[in-house]
Amino acid sequence: MNEQIAFSSLNPFELKSGSVHPYGANPTEEGCNFSIYCPDAEEVFICLFDEHEQPIAQIPLKERVQSSWFGFITNVRTGQYYGIRVRSKSYKNMVGNSVEKLLIDPYAKALSRPLNWNAKLYQGDSHAMVPKCIITENSLLPSTNSHVPKLVSASSRIIYEAHVKGLSMLHPDVPDELRGTYLGACHESILQHLKSLGVSSIQFLPLMAFMPEPFASEKGLTNYWGYNPIAFFAPEPRYAAPTSSLSVVEQCKEMIRCYRDAGFEIILDVVFNHTAESGFEGPILSFKGLCANHAYLIEQNDESDRPEFVNYSGCGNTLKVSDTYMQTLILDAMRYWVCEMGVSGFRFDLAATLGRELYEYRSNASLFRMIQQDPVLKQSVLIAEPWDIGPGGYQLGHFPATWQEVNDKFRDCVRGFWRGDKGLKGEFATRLMGSKDIFRKNIRPMHASINNVTYHDGYTLHDLVSYEQKHNQANLEDNRDGHNHNLSRNYGVEGETQNPEILALREQQKRNLFATLILSQGTPHVLGGDELSRTQKGNNNAYCQDNEINYFDWNLNERKADFLAFCRYVIALRQAHPLLQQMDFADDQFSNKENIAIAEWYRRDGSHKRDIDWVNHEHHCFALHIVGAQTSLSQAQEQWVFCINSADAPKQFTLPMLTNENEWECVLDTSCVKQQTCNQTPIHGLFEMPAFSLRLFKRK
Repeated sequence: MNEQIAFSSLNPFELKSGSVHPYGANPTEEGCNFSIYCPDAEEVFICLFDEHEQPIAQIPLKERVQSSWFGFITNVRTGQYYGIRVRSKSYKNMVGNSVEKLLIDPYAKALSRPLNWNAKLYQGDSHAMVPKCIITENSLLPSTNSHVPKLVSASSRIIYEAHVKGLSMLHPDVPDELRGTYLGACHESILQHLKSLGVSSIQFLPLMAFMPEPFASEKGLTNYWGYNPIAFFAPEPRYAAPTSSLSVVEQCKEMIRCYRDAGFEIILDVVFNHTAESGFEGPILSFKGLCANHAYLIEQNDESDRPEFVNYSGCGNTLKVSDTYMQTLILDAMRYWVCEMGVSGFRFDLAATLGRELYEYRSNASLFRMIQQDPVLKQSVLIAEPWDIGPGGYQLGHFPATWQEVNDKFRDCVRGFWRGDKGLKGEFATRLMGSKDIFRKNIRPMHASINNVTYHDGYTLHDLVSYEQKHNQANLEDNRDGHNHNLSRNYGVEGETQNPEILALREQQKRNLFATLILSQGTPHVLGGDELSRTQKGNNNAYCQDNEINYFDWNLNERKADFLAFCRYVIALRQAHPLLQQMDFADDQFSNKENIAIAEWYRRDGSHKRDIDWVNHEHHCFALHIVGAQTSLSQAQEQWVFCINSADAPKQFTLPMLTNENEWECVLDTSCVKQQTCNQTPIHGLFEMPAFSLRLFKRK
């Protein structure tokens, strides 16, 4: 194509002196200021397109301050489609001269359509494949946030992880035209379900615009989860309802507003560790054509003319978050999603990358310090997936004190303990009480541990008790992908069965796992759909399945309805009793609180646990007696007793404190299908705990 489209007498656009700040496209009444970071460019062009994505003008930016190119173009309005082209300095360009490649502005707030890989359309001039950036005003709808994140108390936070599309695709109350969309995800029936479940916070899988990987697209699959971003500001167009009069940005913002009005926090899963441009052979879509050496960790081998993209993400590249521009971009994007879109915080995918300077992880990395001093972001929820696949990438427990961290040690221990693995009793007790071996007293708060037994990248809860082997054939990778170490058990039959004994045991184990998750100290993380007994048919890596494997099935038989009722019951139990939400001990001075007078561990014979008991691999039973601090002379001290048996046979317990049945009540019994009947559980000092069961007693 022509390097520059000449102006005609009918061309209304005129280039005038502009401003280097802020980055991106910022409209005024007279036109629009463009500022693009492109340090290795010889020329930078703003390409304008009509509503059919046909080119109408290509205008070179003339002004430059060091690495930034800028200018003001008259008569460019909100809603205008645009892209960027760059002629790079050949001796510095890391990926070839990209003037024929249309580039997405990293600061674009909206894209015209989803980005899908198409090798034929990418060849030569790529503009037919690449969506166009859309100029937007910052305030498209009334502000939802007023620059202050909406937060619930840390002790009452229960996170529910969900996918915008999967939530509503099969919901019978959601109109067909809204299913799988932002507006479908905030349908009143879905909001009511989440409110009745009792969770406080919704953690959405990525909402930022992304591109499915070429290898998936070429097999007829996709990236359903969305962990392959290309624009950190723009909401994903795939989730927009085409029949709505609202724009993509407005629809996303409306969804977030509805959740906030319903009382929920919105936590956004963000991917600031890599982009969809992959490695050297990957497509030039944005950063590669603008600032590859600044955006990515790149190594130059003396024996090779071709640079190598460092791949600590497993996706072909790694963002260079120690670079000043990338830090600015990430912080600007975070502020935009909080202040303009209304989210309450972030869960950072492969967050160890955020602390790499350049290659080594540091818990006091500059990006962490910038977030901590930012007047908006320091108030946000900050959750780390505390690892990546680079050297020294496993950093659980080593993030700043104000962060929370996804605790995979909790997941593995709880899974193994309840399936009957030996040697986990002591660790299980530690996980139950907040994993203070990792998140140490006086240094990290009780809620720092994000506890989970299931996550999007693995088995659902139902599949965890139904499959011992992964079944990922639908991913078309010969079942090689996904974890092999799942700590799961099928209890006699692989997959679905009609055997009533196996079904009963599976349901009981689901109750054990869910109750442990909710009643453990820390922040519970619930995988969306687990409460509905959602199955992925044994697929533990369903990232590429945009179909019923991932969608929520809202049709409930009696067994599923009973489990949903159990989930609601346990969450309500935790939320009704502050002592179950957060136990503050006198020897933990992180906060000036104390609500526990006594916490004592017992053997099942009623004697106190000794150190040797915790390493006795033959015993799978124990009890925990909690006595709350007395708040006034007129009130009795709150008391709780946890009794746990993870053995595959009933066990006798002797607990003298339970002798007087008039003083105690059983408020939870996982051996009961319906918790309304657990108060009928006999209370005696000598009693039998069923196999694979948990009971919780409360003093009246």
